[in-house]
Amino acid sequence: MKTALIQLNSSDDPVGNLPVTTGLVDRAAKAGASFILTPEVTNCVSLDRRQQRAVLQNEDDDRTLAALRFQAAELKIWLLIGSLALKSEAPDGRFANRSFLITPLGDIAARYDKIHMFDVEVSETECYRESEGYRAGDCSVLAEMPTGDLGMTICYDIRFPHLYRSLAQAGASVLSVPSAFSPVTGKAHWETLLRARAIETGSYVLAPAQTGLHSVTSGRARKTYGHSMAIGPWGEVLADAGTEPGIIYVDLDPSEVAKARQRIPSLVTEIGFNGP
Repeated sequence: MKTALIQLNSSDDPVGNLPVTTGLVDRAAKAGASFILTPEVTNCVSLDRRQQRAVLQNEDDDRTLAALRFQAAELKIWLLIGSLALKSEAPDGRFANRSFLITPLGDIAARYDKIHMFDVEVSETECYRESEGYRAGDCSVLAEMPTGDLGMTICYDIRFPHLYRSLAQAGASVLSVPSAFSPVTGKAHWETLLRARAIETGSYVLAPAQTGLHSVTSGRARKTYGHSMAIGPWGEVLADAGTEPGIIYVDLDPSEVAKARQRIPSLVTEIGFNGP
């Protein structure tokens, strides 16, 4: 299956971001991709909670979701919307960071809410408290696709290998990691973590990413690392988008997953512990 990973430089304006996203999806489909993936927070990159409250919508009303569902049906493609920042029903008013798998009929096949919140101090000047604005999801998600089951994750989840092992053991042969990675941690860890998850599970790892300095109408502007990547089940980098917005392509071959897992059958190995 020809697959396209879209790299974006989204602003904090969902309305302005939408035609850029749909234009790249259309371009990828015209190039022959039947599975297309977009990055984390495709609709809005913002660190300003007031701006988010002003522009974000609930799932049922979200313009980006509606437009991309229509486009997937029109183009007859599978589409992973890496994630959308959405208003939620949480009593404390926190948002949802939610990934959607859309079928060629435009239906929502699966939803996944990011489990692990990015609460870190990257440096003295770069600090993130994602949990202050977003509520965490509480379950992993596996979705059926023609190329094999898809394990859905988002960004910071990549640092928690047990999630990927459990998805692979449940049947995932492709793992999605849409992201908006910090440049500091991206340079140090991004490729290494993606390759490690692929090697550990013998799976394809598809990681479309945000990139560059993101334009904002209010609050502090954010920078992201870019380098959307597709990793093969043997751990090799199949494609790297660099730091400019655009599209990279990869062909998914289920036989490569079977081959890698046969060579290194680590998923069937479990360790037992004796009690005292």
